Amino acid sequence: MSTDNFTIGVDLGGTNLRIGAYTPSKGLLEAIQLRTRLCDGPEAVVNDMCAAIRRLRHRYQSQYLLAGIGVGSPGPLELPAGILRQPPNLPGWDNFELRAAIEGDAGMPISLQNDANVAALAECQLGRGKSFAVDSLCMLTLGTGVGGGIILRRKIWDGMTGMAGEVGHLNIWTEGGMACGCGSCGCLEAHASATGVRKMAQDEIAHGTAPGLATLYADKPDFDARDVADLANAGDADAKAIFGKVGRSLGIGLASLVNVLNLPLYVLGGGLANAWGLFSTPLFDELRKRSYVYRLTADKTHIVTAELGPDAGLLGACLLPSQTES
Repeated sequence: MSTDNFTIGVDLGGTNLRIGAYTPSKGLLEAIQLRTRLCDGPEAVVNDMCAAIRRLRHRYQSQYLLAGIGVGSPGPLELPAGILRQPPNLPGWDNFELRAAIEGDAGMPISLQNDANVAALAECQLGRGKSFAVDSLCMLTLGTGVGGGIILRRKIWDGMTGMAGEVGHLNIWTEGGMACGCGSCGCLEAHASATGVRKMAQDEIAHGTAPGLATLYADKPDFDARDVADLANAGDADAKAIFGKVGRSLGIGLASLVNVLNLPLYVLGGGLANAWGLFSTPLFDELRKRSYVYRLTADKTHIVTAELGPDAGLLGACLLPSQTES
């Protein structure tokens, strides 16, 4: 048996479920990707997850010593109990006892965290944090929603009950803000997520004054944020205006975060971050206008896209057991 330990990480998403085996010296040994069967209920998803954990455990435990299992889940997630509380991107999972369900099958304690926290942990230890030689950062994940994770001196900042870092629900538009899945209006998530981009495009189409977006809808009724980005990159003014709103929204949100946290690094990940070229200029314009801390520290305050891409959540989950031990 190798003297190297291995961990198993789980990245639970609303669309995909990824389970991986990892060692510090070799990185990811193997990753399993499954469809998240939300329509079949949380028990079915946990069954799929635990079956994959057993498979990886059986495959690698003869070569390495299992050091722990880490799980990243959409939030809000109440810790340490590990109970989901009205997760907007996991319908039907309210009050589901995720920790108990996984531990009951695994037969051992697990390390459980909000998915944005684990992505931030990976970026801090293996990605942008390593590149910039810093041990603290705030990460925003721009996907179906907007998640957030705060790392202070290489440790996840949980807050009182594990719900710290919900930056997607910063209220940034007090007038004219769109409804958010959390029940409020004007949240960052409603204006800077893939869901928000599609909703803004649908609103423009309904107004009847956006011919390019209307054509997109006629050709592809199930269009997504990437399609709107492609249209914007092709020069469509209405699509470009949507990403202008995304950038302004992010600039307002980041201004508050910079003023409050004064961290050296803010990382933007998730699929929508691939449209950085479309929204970065209005983002920085808004940030400079609204954050005096940023204006004073712009040479030391870095705002960049993520380095690890879609692997951040899985890698962070694999790192969680060592975080718990240290």
